[in-house]
Amino acid sequence: MTDAEQVSTFDVGRLAQAVLDQVGTVVVGKRDALELVLAGILAGGHVLLEDLPGLGKTLTARSFAQALGLDFRRLQFTPDLLPADVTGSFLYDQRTADFSFRAGPVFTNLLLADEINRTPPKTQAALLEAMQEKQVSVEGVTYRLDPPFHVIATANPIEYEGTYPLPEAQLDRFLLRVSFGYPGAEEEWDVLRRRMARRQEEAELKPVVNAGVLRGMQAALENVVVEDSIGRYIVALTAATREHASVLVGASPRGSLALLLLARAIAAFANRDYVIPEDVKAVAVPVLAHRITLRPEMWLRRVDPSFVVNEVLETTPAPASGALPSYAAGPAGAR
Repeated sequence: MTDAEQVSTFDVGRLAQAVLDQVGTVVVGKRDALELVLAGILAGGHVLLEDLPGLGKTLTARSFAQALGLDFRRLQFTPDLLPADVTGSFLYDQRTADFSFRAGPVFTNLLLADEINRTPPKTQAALLEAMQEKQVSVEGVTYRLDPPFHVIATANPIEYEGTYPLPEAQLDRFLLRVSFGYPGAEEEWDVLRRRMARRQEEAELKPVVNAGVLRGMQAALENVVVEDSIGRYIVALTAATREHASVLVGASPRGSLALLLLARAIAAFANRDYVIPEDVKAVAVPVLAHRITLRPEMWLRRVDPSFVVNEVLETTPAPASGALPSYAAGPAGAR
């Protein structure tokens, strides 16, 4: 286990930009989406990448593992995958005449759960304990996962053939959901040009930080101040999703906590040690949309959960952020 290194709040933004620059040499033209993925990792959570095949989801996970200097394992979710294939199992050792535990791929720093919605919910649920409690229980024995531990899961849209819907409890464990979308023509040509330039399929990235520095960056986010008015704004946004006419089940308090954690990371990216309403607004859709269950008739009308979150953002008053709060004193160049 690597001890966390001391990192200041203002170092987080610098190091994060260096990581994003390194990942951006391979994943082209998705800076905003990449910032959200890194923010989710720095906030200590897990990220769901949901999009059509071939848009760089797996490449993104592998690239972040390399740039962050993390131990990385990839688990391909298939219809016949068993829970023991995720967590590990006890095997009989003839030499010792006893059972020994064989750790599964979940015992790593960054797990890529590739195409997580191609396996039945029973196997998907094998990740629930690991994602929330950072531990795994097998046949009554509990094993702790060494920090940092993060899951980046990729999923195809539910309309895509051969997919299973993710259970609500599973979706709620993901701090945020990110979609990439198709690249522009110039960006797609840049992908081809870079592939020809490196003369091989795989792209190897040099680590920018390591597990100890990452843990230090995560610890530094605890020093990012959230004023009471911002906290109440977060609670109001989440509560408004429960009262919206189009919503059957709104976001849980875990959604409020996710907004808080992600907003801190976004503030650090901007070299601030305090959160402003714009930080909360920037992450509201990727944090809340996947936690909302719409009424059945809304699906028939093709209403998207992100549309509901945007309506909530428009109708929920935000606290004023014109003047710097009193606690925002610090080096003039830091902000």
